[in-house]
Amino acid sequence: MSGDPFVTHRSLLFTVAYEMLGSAADAEDVVQETWLKWQRVDQDEVRDPRAFLVRIVTRTALDQVRTVSRRREEYVGPWLPEPLLTSPDVAEDVELADSLSTAMLLVLETLTPTQRAVFLLHDVFDVGYGELAEAVGKSEAAVRQIAHRARTQVAERRPRGVTSRADTRVALEAFQRALVTGDLQDLVDILAPDVVLLGDGGGIKQALPRPISGADKVSRLLAAGLPTVVGQLTAELVQVNGWPALLVRQDGEVDSVMTMRVEEGLVSGIYTVRNPEKLSRILEVAEVSR
Repeated sequence: MSGDPFVTHRSLLFTVAYEMLGSAADAEDVVQETWLKWQRVDQDEVRDPRAFLVRIVTRTALDQVRTVSRRREEYVGPWLPEPLLTSPDVAEDVELADSLSTAMLLVLETLTPTQRAVFLLHDVFDVGYGELAEAVGKSEAAVRQIAHRARTQVAERRPRGVTSRADTRVALEAFQRALVTGDLQDLVDILAPDVVLLGDGGGIKQALPRPISGADKVSRLLAAGLPTVVGQLTAELVQVNGWPALLVRQDGEVDSVMTMRVEEGLVSGIYTVRNPEKLSRILEVAEVSR
């Protein structure tokens, strides 16, 4: 393995940038900029390369957030984070997988950029408050307050019920069967009363123009759309962002990625990404780590 700390910690840097921005392409840009900055410092003078690189990637990602936010305001229809194909070992790191899940990334979107950075770096990536203060340009006391507020907001908005990969797989398999048989009943039976369905086409592919809420409305929509695609689509169970997901193809070409939030055995969120710009690297395993 290379002795270059940047190479050693590259997957960590990508993961921090991705969780900050929700986009693999933007995260790669941030990592590249971090590398350029790393090349310009006297590396022999850096006592803790990991902390130093995390500080650079955090500052660079915070700068990038402004550009991303402007793009997000002009986005057509609901926005969902770019799905990442992940290896089985990501699922074994429960804290990392939970932070990468679609549901959690949507919760993180409700925080300010600084809150998001502080929450992620402290609670997910185990960065100390002193290092955090340097990374976000605040005093240590201020960072502690930001962390507390961010943690409170996340606790209020994150899924409250018990989630499990086994239940998630059962729900996805029910949809997988529906694509073959046309029978949605198994999935309808496990929809939570307040289930939310989101579709992200980015104005490029047809998708839902707004979120659909409630089991009755979601059931009707799925029932209306299913007959038009039965026999045309195939769905493969894969690991996306550390959780079971469906990779849906039409005529062998990637059509969409579906993830679900399942709490206490009931589906509370269905998320489908169809925007091809977000699926360009879905067949490549992303290197994510803590």
